[in-house]
Amino acid sequence: MTKMFFNTLLYSLLINTCFSCATGTSDMGAEVPPAPPSQKSHTYYVDAATGSDQNKGTAETSAWKTLVRASQQKLNAGDRLLLKRGQTFEGELEITGKGSEDQRIEIGSYGTGDKPIVKGYEQSHYAIHILNADYLTLSGLEIVNTGKERLAGRTGVKVACTNYGVSHDIRITDLYIHDVNGSLSKDAGGGSALLIENGGKTIASRFDGLLIEGCRIKDCGRNGMIWSGYWERQDWLPNTHVVVRGNLIEGVPGDGIVPIGCDGCLIEYNVMRDCPDILPADQAAAGIWPWSCDNTVIQYNEVSGHKAPWDAQGFDCDYNCRNTLMQYNYSHDNYGGMMLICDSGNERNYSIGNQGSIVRYNISIGDGIRPKATRDGMFSPAMHLCGKLEHTLVERNIIHQNAKASADIDHTMICSNSWDGYPDGTTYQENIFYSAESSKIEMTKSTGSIFKHNWYLGQCEVYGSDSQPCSSNSAYQKLVLDVDANGYLGLQSLMDCQTLFGQTCHFVNKTAIERFFDEMLR
Repeated sequence: MTKMFFNTLLYSLLINTCFSCATGTSDMGAEVPPAPPSQKSHTYYVDAATGSDQNKGTAETSAWKTLVRASQQKLNAGDRLLLKRGQTFEGELEITGKGSEDQRIEIGSYGTGDKPIVKGYEQSHYAIHILNADYLTLSGLEIVNTGKERLAGRTGVKVACTNYGVSHDIRITDLYIHDVNGSLSKDAGGGSALLIENGGKTIASRFDGLLIEGCRIKDCGRNGMIWSGYWERQDWLPNTHVVVRGNLIEGVPGDGIVPIGCDGCLIEYNVMRDCPDILPADQAAAGIWPWSCDNTVIQYNEVSGHKAPWDAQGFDCDYNCRNTLMQYNYSHDNYGGMMLICDSGNERNYSIGNQGSIVRYNISIGDGIRPKATRDGMFSPAMHLCGKLEHTLVERNIIHQNAKASADIDHTMICSNSWDGYPDGTTYQENIFYSAESSKIEMTKSTGSIFKHNWYLGQCEVYGSDSQPCSSNSAYQKLVLDVDANGYLGLQSLMDCQTLFGQTCHFVNKTAIERFFDEMLR
C-alpha cells in the first residue's frame, strides 16, 4: 500500500473500531464478565527445526516443536504464541484464550525471513482454529490447507464463538491464505479461506468487535471469507462492530466477502479480482454482499473478473437485509453486471425481505459480458433487481456498457423481475446509463418504480416514464468518451490509483465523483 493509503486506513480504523467492550450479555441473559488482568504474561516459542515438545517453550532456546504442543497451552491475558519465521508447521493450530482490553493475546511470528507457514493435514477442515476467545490478535502468518481432493467445509482459518456468550475484539491481520482446496458446491458445504462462525444452543453467542484487515487470499475454493451465524429473524443475534478492510482476494471462483447475521458491518478498500471459471454450472456467486444483515456499509471496493455461472455481479444487496448502503465502489469486466438487489418473496416466515437498500456513486465499466448460456440463457444485465424489494434507491451511479464480443450476449441495462414477487417502490434518479450498442430497460411487472433525471447516452434507450430524461451530455463526452470510448481511462480519473500487495487497484474518489455529478446537473 502507498503511504497515503496506509494513513487513510489507519485513520478510518481509529474512527470505526474505537469502542469499549468490557462486558457483554447474551440473549439468554447470562452476563459475560471481563477477564481479570494476568499477574504475569508469557511468550511461547515454536521452532519446527530445533524445538522439542519436552521444552518449556518460554525462550527461543527452549522452544516447542509442534502445533500439537502449542495447541495444548492455555493462553491468558498478555500471552504471546510465536512461530519461527522461515519454517513450515504441519498440522492444526487450536487457539483459545481470554485476553483483556489492555492485555491482548497475540498469535504471530519471531525471527527473520518469510512468514511461518501453517499447513493443514490431508483431511484438515482448518489449519488454524480460534475458538471462544477474547481480545486476541492473529497476525503475520501464511496458511495453506490443500489436501489431494476437495473437501466440503475446508477452510484456512476458522474463527468460532459457540455456547460462549460474547467474544470481544478479535483481530485477523496480515495473513497470507492460499491454496485452500474446499468444495466448489455451496450445497455440498463449500469451502473458504476464512470462516467466521457463531452460534450455540445452550448459550447464544456472537462477536462484538471483529477486524479483518490487510490479508491476502489467493487460489482458494469456494469462497474468500464468509460468515455462519444466526440468520433467521425470530432467532437473530447479530455480530457487531465488524470491519473488513484492505484485503486482496485473487483466484477465488465463488463469493468474495459475505457477512451473515451482522449489524453495522463496514466493508471497505478491498479488492477481488481474477476469478477462475471453474464452478459447477448450477452455482451462483458474486463479489461482495451481505445476507441477513442490517445497516451494512460497503464502500471503496473493487471487484473484477467474476465468472460464476449465475449472478457473477461485482456487488449484491441480498435478502433478509435492511438498510444496505453500497457506495463509491468500482465494478468492471464481470460476467454479471455491477449490481444485484434481490429477495425471495416466499420466505417471510424467517425473513424480513429486502428493505431500504441504497446504491449510489458506484462505477461499472464493461460488466455484463457472460459469454455462455446459464439458467435463463445469456442473462447478464448491468443491474438486476428481483423479488419483493421495498423502498430501494438507485442514484448517481455510472454504468458504462461497452460493445459486447457477440450479439448473443445480453445487452440489457436494467432488468427488474420476479423472484416470488416483484420490486416495489424503487427510485432511479440521476444515473448515467451509457451503452455502445442498443440496450434496453425491462421493468416487467415491478410496481411503484420512479425514474427521475437519468442520462441515457450512446445507444441506451430512453426509459419512457423518466420525468426528465437526458440523451446527451457534453461533460461525459469530454471527460470519458473523447478520452477513451471504452471508459476506463476517463472514468478512472474519478478514482485513486493505489497498490495492494503489489497489485494496482482503483478506489472511487468521493470528492471527485460527487463533483462530477454536480457538474453534470448544471
